[in-house]
Amino acid sequence: MKPMYLSQEQHDKLTRELQHLKREERLKVIREISEAREKGDLSENAEYHAAKEKQVLVERKIARLEETLSRARIMTEEMKNSSQVHVGSRVHLIDVTTQEETEYELVPTAEFHTYETDAISIDSPVGKALVGKSVEDIVEIKVPAGTITYRVKKIS
Repeated sequence: MKPMYLSQEQHDKLTRELQHLKREERLKVIREISEAREKGDLSENAEYHAAKEKQVLVERKIARLEETLSRARIMTEEMKNSSQVHVGSRVHLIDVTTQEETEYELVPTAEFHTYETDAISIDSPVGKALVGKSVEDIVEIKVPAGTITYRVKKIS
């Protein structure tokens, strides 16, 4: 299984969400199913069917979080402060063709939605191409529009 890199904060947040789902939401749904079952004929009981659907959603969420946390690796300060590009690096690039400068922060896929537009998922084509590169390295990145060639100017 491929590891998923998370910040300590993101790992803690997912762990709290998992605990909440298991300790509170799961029990709440079980109570709802029990109460709906007491109202009689289950084949025409909309409350029962709604509670069962909610149970499926809660269990799927629990399974997804457990799977994510089982693959989780916490980003260390060493990873963030390396001379090579890693998760958490801010990379300053120069387009070799146009000399246009751009800057990206490589973030874990699980955290991608929490960042601004200058963040790139570590699992994206650009993110995968940049990992392990050093200052002055030339990087050719295949994107849907073609191939982009960058020179790594700075890593912070």
